Amino acid sequence: MTRERTRSPYATEAAQLLGAQISVARRERRWSQRDLAERAGITTDTLSKIERGNLGVAVGTVFEVAALVGVPLFYEDRSRLTLDLDRTRARSALLPQAVRKPRREVDDDF
Repeated sequence: MTRERTRSPYATEAAQLLGAQISVARRERRWSQRDLAERAGITTDTLSKIERGNLGVAVGTVFEVAALVGVPLFYEDRSRLTLDLDRTRARSALLPQAVRKPRREVDDDF
């Protein structure tokens, strides 16, 4: 028996917004769901889930469909996306690879 995952309202609404944007962009191009599904290499059922904002669809699949219809995921200007990715990777390199909770309480009461 599978258990339904709880999702935050923010994540749910964000997925629904992205799905609606994909649906609008698809229809503006006069593509049927079948047309876009074939281009993306997915089933029309999966595309329907994406357009409804179903959070169970793999993020890579959703991003690919958005790219196919021209829906920007972060920025319209791709160079800005690349710049932010480079900055985030540089910032990540400065952080420890593993994060652990301290074993004991630190006594910092002087």
